[in-house]
Amino acid sequence: MSDRPVIALRLKPGKPSASERAMVDRRWRASHLLLAPHRLGFFLAMVVLVLAALWWALVQLDRVSAALSLPYAISPSLVHGTVMTFGFIPLFFSGFLFTAGPKWLGVAPLAPRQLLAPLLLQATGWVLWLVGAHLNGLLALTGLVLACAGLVWVTALFWSMIRRSQAEDQVHARTVGVACIVGCLSLLGVALSLLLGAAAVSRAFLLTGLWGFIVVVYLSVAHRMIPFFTSGALPLIDAWRPFWVLWLMLVVAAFEVAAVWVEFDGPPAGAAGTVWTVARGVFELLAGGVLLWLAMVWGLVQSFKNRLLAMLHIGFLWLGVALLLGAVSQGLSVWQAGPVLALGSLHALTMGCLASLMLAMVTRVSCGHSGRALVADKIAWSLFWLLQVATLLRIGGAAQSALAGGLLLAAALLWASVMGVWGIRLGVWYGRLRTDGRPG
Repeated sequence: MSDRPVIALRLKPGKPSASERAMVDRRWRASHLLLAPHRLGFFLAMVVLVLAALWWALVQLDRVSAALSLPYAISPSLVHGTVMTFGFIPLFFSGFLFTAGPKWLGVAPLAPRQLLAPLLLQATGWVLWLVGAHLNGLLALTGLVLACAGLVWVTALFWSMIRRSQAEDQVHARTVGVACIVGCLSLLGVALSLLLGAAAVSRAFLLTGLWGFIVVVYLSVAHRMIPFFTSGALPLIDAWRPFWVLWLMLVVAAFEVAAVWVEFDGPPAGAAGTVWTVARGVFELLAGGVLLWLAMVWGLVQSFKNRLLAMLHIGFLWLGVALLLGAVSQGLSVWQAGPVLALGSLHALTMGCLASLMLAMVTRVSCGHSGRALVADKIAWSLFWLLQVATLLRIGGAAQSALAGGLLLAAALLWASVMGVWGIRLGVWYGRLRTDGRPG
């Protein structure tokens, strides 16, 4: 054993000296995950993300080759959609919200140990969900119930902070809190529908959770943080974020939730169906155009002076692109009397927008809270652009062509590679003390 002292906390304020930084313990320890909420939440999210990515790559390989011959107790598409929506993203939310939330609300933060049980419930539940998908439907359902219990627990903890707050501006936090309730109800709906064998209803609850929970939280955080980050990095750009912009984005999310239930058993038939499809396409066209305009107003072009900032802006840009693709999909479905490119629009949202923002925001928080510079280094920047390639491959795979199977496999393998490298890299950070010797 070395006699060299270990610095875990600084008793004096100010920047640590070079000698103090050199004395920081560099070993990875599980106990370090409990030093801050983001460490625990982000680490467990990375575990679920990497496992889900590898699992989906194997499923795609199984679809084009007889080498694996995987058994399925539950539709792999439903398993995939559920874990990609409710699995790792809410764990990332927990790490972020219980780090930034107390500052937004002006309340004392929760101790990381208070989050341990509900976050472990979620992570354990998602592992059982993936395993049970092949071995036993009841095991998968048990995992879903555990994950739902963990999400409800975390939601209750977040609302406890809101109730204690005396802050004047609670709009973003309360919007997130309501979205979390929608997420809990949606995940419970998926579980009950699965138990009753109602596949179409399960998918409707899944998409409700995507738009009403995941997208709403993203929009709330984006509205609060992207202009703030941009004005901080690029002083000539003002932090422009009027609340009408947030309400407009929330209306778009609410419309998409409503569309899910209008079409949960397929688009309406006859003339009414044509009118609905055209109306939805026009709405998505207009909404997509407004969001592209907003991306420009928020400083998309100027953001390329700072790689980490550009990652955030490109991720937000994909939201407008996803809605425009949705409009194109509605138009093509009227012309060809069947769904076209719907999954392309969906993955422009999930991979292009949500995953890009996830990679950018988690990287930023992880750098800042590990004592590293707030920059996207070559590895992060390269992973981000590989993610963009994977997104384009997946959108290409949504087109009905002979190349679809190969494109889907390529997208899944590239996704798994990007998330694997990213997850392992940052997972190492979370189990080590900050490089600057500061607490947290």
